[in-house]
Amino acid sequence: MPDQMFLLANTVITFAYASITVAILVPVGQAGQLRTNKLAVATSMIFFSCAVGHALHAIMAYQMIIQGPAGHHMNGETAGWSWTSALWDATTAVIGVYYWTLRRGYGVLLGPGGIYVDPWGQHRLDEAAAREQAARDLAEAQRATLATVVEHSDDAIVGLTPEGLITAWNRGAEKLFGYTAEEMLGRPATMLADADGAAHQHTVLAGIRHGEGGRSYEARRLRKDGTPIDLALTITPILDQAGTVIGVSAIARDITAAKEAAEQQRAVEERSHQAQRMESLGKLAGGVAHDFNNILAIIGNYTDFAIEDTHDRPQVQADLKQARIAVDRAGNLTRQLLTFTRGDAIQPQDIDLNASIAEVHAMLQRTIGEHINLMAMPADQPLIVHADPGQVQQILLNLAINARDAMPEGGTIVLEANTAVIDGEEVNMQPPLAAGTYARLLVSDTGHGMSPDTAARIFEPFYTTKPQGKGTGLGLATVYGIVTEAGGSINVYSELDIGTTFRIYLPQVTAPTTTATATSRQEPPPGDGRTVLIVEDEPALARVVARIVSNGGYHVLVAGNGPEALNLYGKHGCDILLTDVIMPEMSGPRLAEILHEHHPDLPVMFMSGYSNGLLGTTHILDEDITFLEKPFTTNELLHKLAITRHARSTPTTTRSSPPARQPAGTRRGEPRTGR
Repeated sequence: MPDQMFLLANTVITFAYASITVAILVPVGQAGQLRTNKLAVATSMIFFSCAVGHALHAIMAYQMIIQGPAGHHMNGETAGWSWTSALWDATTAVIGVYYWTLRRGYGVLLGPGGIYVDPWGQHRLDEAAAREQAARDLAEAQRATLATVVEHSDDAIVGLTPEGLITAWNRGAEKLFGYTAEEMLGRPATMLADADGAAHQHTVLAGIRHGEGGRSYEARRLRKDGTPIDLALTITPILDQAGTVIGVSAIARDITAAKEAAEQQRAVEERSHQAQRMESLGKLAGGVAHDFNNILAIIGNYTDFAIEDTHDRPQVQADLKQARIAVDRAGNLTRQLLTFTRGDAIQPQDIDLNASIAEVHAMLQRTIGEHINLMAMPADQPLIVHADPGQVQQILLNLAINARDAMPEGGTIVLEANTAVIDGEEVNMQPPLAAGTYARLLVSDTGHGMSPDTAARIFEPFYTTKPQGKGTGLGLATVYGIVTEAGGSINVYSELDIGTTFRIYLPQVTAPTTTATATSRQEPPPGDGRTVLIVEDEPALARVVARIVSNGGYHVLVAGNGPEALNLYGKHGCDILLTDVIMPEMSGPRLAEILHEHHPDLPVMFMSGYSNGLLGTTHILDEDITFLEKPFTTNELLHKLAITRHARSTPTTTRSSPPARQPAGTRRGEPRTGR
């Protein structure tokens, strides 16, 4: 019975191992791995050898069963099968050693076309394969997303070889430069730059090839149609796994609009700073003019007194008249300062710029010099503005004379009038103007021109490029003051060795009005003994004013300040108050306000070294007051007094206090003071 069981077991094992051998070799053979998959072949050899060994054992058991009990005693034939089985077992052992050597060397049991995996191992392998596939899918999706972002980016994204040939060109680059991808792939990137830009590109790429890394900078490139474009560029090297530069990534962003906006903002800030400087200089000039006018009033009127008293000495009179001419010149200088401050008293009216050009052209044609070609180009139709006619002529004269001085060897000056439409966004207007249609004066020359630094300072008072003694530096400052007072603006364009053009923009009057102005040239009416209370804190000037007023037939009271004037008024009263505006302790307007509480109809006349316009803009004086600007002449002072007297005609009986009688023995012309 045991022999039959041994035979059956070995037979079953033989068929099982043979089946496993076939199960291994068939798929390996179908996969074409009989030569390459050594581990699988070694495994099949083990199972095959085991199948053969068990087959030998089955044959031996079969013979024993046939021979019966006698067969258990080993004979020669049985001994032969035993030796065969023993040798085959040794062969199987050798194959097993070979198999384990291969398995240790491979490190894994299965590769592609593997034959056996245990369930847990298969599960782990499946999980690993799933993770690997998911990672591949995610990477592919990210690459697709990145490619979409790059393709549809508004920035130009360009791929380059290390030598600068274009290998990638997205839609942003197409929109930015105007070239399609087909037109640019394989072309050098230097075709997008001028000569200087191409040289800089070569330098940047050479640095990247030598391992300097990426960089960011701004540069100018050219579109397909040749128009320039300002770009912010970011250049980055593309490296392989070994760190070798295999390409270059270039990202370009259009910053043209941003640079223009920044430039415009810079110009606006500079224009604001210029306006602030001009305002500060204007305040300084106004203060200087005030003090200077006080001095000139003293010098000029005392000179007039001396001229009147030296009729019998012609030579002395001639010298004094030269001094008077110098005073007038100094007065003109202060008037220019006050015009610059936009505080000079003016008489605007509706005037035709064509007529102004014609008058200045006729005036200059005889005096400007034969080496200058002076041309006038008036507008086709009347060009009406509301301005002081003398100041408009002063603008043209100052600019024309400056143009002449800029052309010592000769040249051309053009005086032109026309209209211009501005949009209000111009950054080179001083001061800025609102959008609209304006009358425009142009004065152009073919002279030496100005540098940008010079052009930025030409409207500053006392700034001049002329030799010492050839100019005061107030001509263009005066022009600036006149133009801004008229609500206009100035634009200056100049190039060295080419010429300069001044453009004056003035508000245009569409419905002109007729303004009649007349200046009295007659002798001023006598004062008829009316009392004038003079209040002036400058003693020398107070004596001058008192002398003029007294000689004009008025009775004079003189005070050095407001409280002293109130004291005199309380004792003697007055018919007219003539007071300085700016004084210590109490201002002229405050003094007048106090006196009007007692005498509401008291005529008041103000005088000041500041102009009426300047005092009006600072709200020191009302617009409807009677005002005399220093320095003044005798006739101007007496005429203004007469105007003041008639503007508020008040009989002497209405005064709060009757005028004191002139003391006996007091000569006419000698003022009576309260000091």
